[in-house]
Amino acid sequence: MIRDDIRNIAIIAHVDHGKTTLVDQMLKQGGVYRENQQTVDRVMDSNDIERERGITILSKNTAVHYQGHKINIVDTPGHADFGGEVERVLKMVDGVLLLVDSFEGPMPQTRFVLKKALELKLKVLIVINKIDRPDARCEEVVGEILDLLIDLEADESTIENPILYVSARKGTATLDMDQPGTDLRPLFDAILKYIPAPEGDPDGSAQVLISTIDYSEYVGRIGVGRITRGSFKSGMNVVHTNMETGATSPMWRLSGLFQYDGLKRVPAESVSMGDIVALCGMEDISIGDTVCDPSTPEALPFVKISEPTVSMTFRVNDSPFAGREGTYVTSRHLRARLMRELQTDVSLRVNDTDSTDAFEVCGRGELHLSILIENMRRQGYEFAVSKPQVIYKVIDGVKCEPIERLVVDTPQASAGAVIEKIGRRRGTLEHMSGLDRVRLEFLVPSRGLFGYRSEFMTDTRGEGIMSATFERYEPMKGDIPHRNVGALVAHETGISTSYGLFYAQERGTLFIGAQQNVYEGMIVGQNARPDDLVVNVCKQKHVTNMRNASASEDAMRLISVHPMTLEECMEFIDDDELLEITPKTLRMRKKILSAGDRARQWRYNNN
Repeated sequence: MIRDDIRNIAIIAHVDHGKTTLVDQMLKQGGVYRENQQTVDRVMDSNDIERERGITILSKNTAVHYQGHKINIVDTPGHADFGGEVERVLKMVDGVLLLVDSFEGPMPQTRFVLKKALELKLKVLIVINKIDRPDARCEEVVGEILDLLIDLEADESTIENPILYVSARKGTATLDMDQPGTDLRPLFDAILKYIPAPEGDPDGSAQVLISTIDYSEYVGRIGVGRITRGSFKSGMNVVHTNMETGATSPMWRLSGLFQYDGLKRVPAESVSMGDIVALCGMEDISIGDTVCDPSTPEALPFVKISEPTVSMTFRVNDSPFAGREGTYVTSRHLRARLMRELQTDVSLRVNDTDSTDAFEVCGRGELHLSILIENMRRQGYEFAVSKPQVIYKVIDGVKCEPIERLVVDTPQASAGAVIEKIGRRRGTLEHMSGLDRVRLEFLVPSRGLFGYRSEFMTDTRGEGIMSATFERYEPMKGDIPHRNVGALVAHETGISTSYGLFYAQERGTLFIGAQQNVYEGMIVGQNARPDDLVVNVCKQKHVTNMRNASASEDAMRLISVHPMTLEECMEFIDDDELLEITPKTLRMRKKILSAGDRARQWRYNNN
């Protein structure tokens, strides 16, 4: 049976192509807001970090009503590091809107999410966004999208579907570029016409695949998914089972049943096949579980999530300043928090190590892990992390490493420097196009991109755009230099002074200012030379009884202080260093704090 009053769609795209802005306009024109209601931009980006960084991190559900139909919408992340969020929510929908920027065209993540949608046999509706850009090149982008569809072996119906031209900021859509739109009606009409309605047996035994886990302090864990068969009623008895483990839970009672309507999750007495619902009542429910009627516990297959490619070691903070700022500082707290993250993030892996105080955390990229670190420090956790490492695999007896497809848009004048730097990092140039602005496409080892973003922004004078997504595993490409500069390391524990920092800044770039607590072995700056240098930033000016007529010594200005962000710290640290994370402070340090002990270790390693 086909349930024609519902459409379930996901909006997928590369980062910053306008997904969340389009959802804003769909909500406004779908009657979610009152006429005089105050609204905020990117309302779906409700997480603090999402609003600060301007990116979507978590997939979110909403719904609008149009001409007697309910359109369930899933807003997805666009960054490659959060591809797992996209992969799992695609099981909830029957079709996708593929959003493509009218200037940038298909990017690496566009290819990745489109490939996943086609593998699941979902209907694809192409939407060209930002058509009001002065540098828009819609006709060329349409050609690039059709080439991509053919390359991914899309069926004829997908290629023949009409292409919509949208300005998400203005809230307009049209099927004809020569006739500008006035609202989003053409988009809503296309969704109803070309995205199929959900099919299934509404009279069969109840069955829903859990694709997302939410949490509420009042009702506990909440499972979200689309009903594939039958109907659910509030208070009914159910079980959950999993195809991979084969385990079936004891019977439990649905204490809550919710549907999405606009920006709210509203209670429902009963829901049926095709609805996207939220279920409450069971503490150990997980992503990939199937909730079903106790009489027919049948598990549904879950989408295979791509494996993580980057790992970091999370360990208990053992610096001299440990425990001063954090609320949760022990290995027990750290392990419990990481295990809790596994319940909602299907792309994450956590492994125990030889030490009870350290855990290996594997993710899809540096940004994926940095968001986890930022969330934990805001929640009061204090810990230390190591330099990110790629995850190697042995394939047919050969050690292989992850390779990423890197796409770079840069001014013509900077293209040579970018090609040279990527070449040093074992990257190979696959494609080059453009005149004033050049688009370069590389295949480069994942480890070759560690620490490159800051160099890239310098080489392109801030005008370049780079994005990468995992391509495949290939045999090792050889050595790649990680860092061609050394570190300025504090000589003693104390408080930094302007006098000590003034003379230390001649050696390189400082990361800290005056009147900050430092300890021996802490990294306080970047050395201009390749080797590490121990400096005394706590040095005091000697007091004498001689008056100095010149005020030059009193005007010691620090001209090269560069406070480091979390991502910059993760890029900077080397194998023998750690990044100390506390709720208030980020500190880089040597694993061995004493300069004498480091020297002895170096002699031991080189003998």
